[in-house]
Amino acid sequence: MMSTDFGDIPLKGIIPPLVTPLEDRDTLDVAGLERLIEHVISGGVHGVFILGSTGEGPSLSYRLRREMIQETCRLVDRRVPVLVGVTDSSVFETTELARAAADLGADAVVLAAPYYFPANQQELQHFVTEAVADSPLPLFLYNMPSHTKLNFDIDTVRRLINVPGIVGLKDSSGDMLYFNQLLELAADRPDFTVLMGPEQLMAQSVLMGGHGSVCGGANLVPELFVKQYEAAISDDVETVRTLQKDVLQLADRIYSVAKPPSSYLRGLKCALSCAGICSDTMAPPFSTLIPHERDVMQSNLAELGIIETIGAARWQR
Repeated sequence: MMSTDFGDIPLKGIIPPLVTPLEDRDTLDVAGLERLIEHVISGGVHGVFILGSTGEGPSLSYRLRREMIQETCRLVDRRVPVLVGVTDSSVFETTELARAAADLGADAVVLAAPYYFPANQQELQHFVTEAVADSPLPLFLYNMPSHTKLNFDIDTVRRLINVPGIVGLKDSSGDMLYFNQLLELAADRPDFTVLMGPEQLMAQSVLMGGHGSVCGGANLVPELFVKQYEAAISDDVETVRTLQKDVLQLADRIYSVAKPPSSYLRGLKCALSCAGICSDTMAPPFSTLIPHERDVMQSNLAELGIIETIGAARWQR
């Protein structure tokens, strides 16, 4: 029987999509993962999401994905909910990973649209209902059309929202009109979570009634996003605006150092490495920043005060 006991319903707050620290292309950096988990939990986050886009999930071997789940659940030790990305082009592999996540102690799974083959909305709905029927864990939908090339249309979400086992949706489309339509659908499901993907839109989405955000930058500076989330749920618009300047500055100085379109992920991993949290090794097809880019990142982090802040926080612990 599916368990739905993973804390507050709906899930709320800042849930960073953890990077996957690597020693090489198929070896997990366990020590780095431990430092990362302790860093974000001490920063006040409300959950963690692994094996998503920021976690390079589709680029990792199935063996490594299972190891990442196992080690994350062990290190988190039930302090916050653990959400696991199970997106795959095969519904069989999706459900196999969901079962492994359940066995290893995860709390929920997250499923984006299957990639590679073009599919229509009816086929997307069929894929999801097949996956959730065989999942032993609650399932969050993940709307990521820039990567999957397939959007969860509002009518599709309307049909899926009452399917047993589907408990929420993370939207990374950046379309605020679409997000508002999601909130209208969720109004009849008080236990249904609606999360924002792009961190630059987090505060706006929470002020609109959203439940939180899956902020990549919370890997690096979790306190910033937790403070802005708390200001948003308190309707403290002045503080939200002040912190929004920091959020936008972070994105500008961290995510634009490398060349697009992989600049966000490569920059974030490099920043975490510069801060001494974990390795910046990437899974193919991506690679680490070149020495000149790393020097720019070091300079940017110093100007933002991030390295000093992280170092001081560690000393206090």
